[in-house]
Amino acid sequence: MRFSNSLAGLALASTLLAASAEAREMNLAFTPPLNSHYGDAGKAFAARMEELSGGDITINLKPAGALGGERDVLEGLQIGSIELTITSTGPVGNFVPSVYALDFPFLFEDYEHARSVLDGEIGQELLAQFESHDMVGLAWAENGFRHITNSVHPIETPEDLSGLKLRTMENQVHIAAFQAAGASPTPMSWTEVLTSLQQGTIDGQENPIPVLTANNIWEIQKYLTLSGHVYSPAVVVMSKIHWDGLSEEEQGWMREAAKAAAEAARATVSANEEAGVELLRENGMEVVTDVDKAAFAAAVQPAYEQFAEQYGAELIERIRDAK
Repeated sequence: MRFSNSLAGLALASTLLAASAEAREMNLAFTPPLNSHYGDAGKAFAARMEELSGGDITINLKPAGALGGERDVLEGLQIGSIELTITSTGPVGNFVPSVYALDFPFLFEDYEHARSVLDGEIGQELLAQFESHDMVGLAWAENGFRHITNSVHPIETPEDLSGLKLRTMENQVHIAAFQAAGASPTPMSWTEVLTSLQQGTIDGQENPIPVLTANNIWEIQKYLTLSGHVYSPAVVVMSKIHWDGLSEEEQGWMREAAKAAAEAARATVSANEEAGVELLRENGMEVVTDVDKAAFAAAVQPAYEQFAEQYGAELIERIRDAK
């Protein structure tokens, strides 16, 4: 009997050892198509992870909202049904409120300012806050500065926004800013936007150039205004449930892969910023480049008055001063 029990114990141990040695697969979800800055980030993450783990950890990319909208995916991370995501900050503020401090209009002067803030002390402080919400913030990637498109008329001044139904992210600050400027903001998940534009449910939307080019926005929108009204970060996030199941070395790999993803996203955004505008113009979009940003900044000021204290007036000032 003892001999039999010993054999059974050895068999169980061997099974557990084999299972632990098996290659693991993890899903990395995002809403843009694979041919996008998020797709490039995902590919870089997967390649770096394969290199670091020697093929023991495989990252399966799930683009184009295959696992749901951004909020759905974040909720999936919290319960462990999804391992990883690259997401805009739009829905993240519903989970980690202080992240909304990054989303105030006309806060960042340029890409250098934004990237230095996110890679520095402020950005790391914000990433650390994800863990108390059952997620792990790994690195700041990028969408870029957001611009307005619509199918009604050119937008040159805040007055031109009057009455336009514009899709915004599910973000209180953005909604308040567009309301103050006279638009009719309509928050919705990106997975619903293209259909809503085609059906005329909404008149326009606002997004960075790489998102517009990746989705052939010229097929359903006529006018582009280079307002640059908000810098839109993206963030690479992991489920804390799955993070806690990793060794310290594997956690280091995750951070390294996320860094590679962030660098890839930024490189694509930089490349697309100018070439993308030209592509949109070549495909028939009318591009408004002469934008009175001071007038737009004044028009959205009520968003600061309404939400700055709630999401961190001091943090907003630190961001402004970090130049």
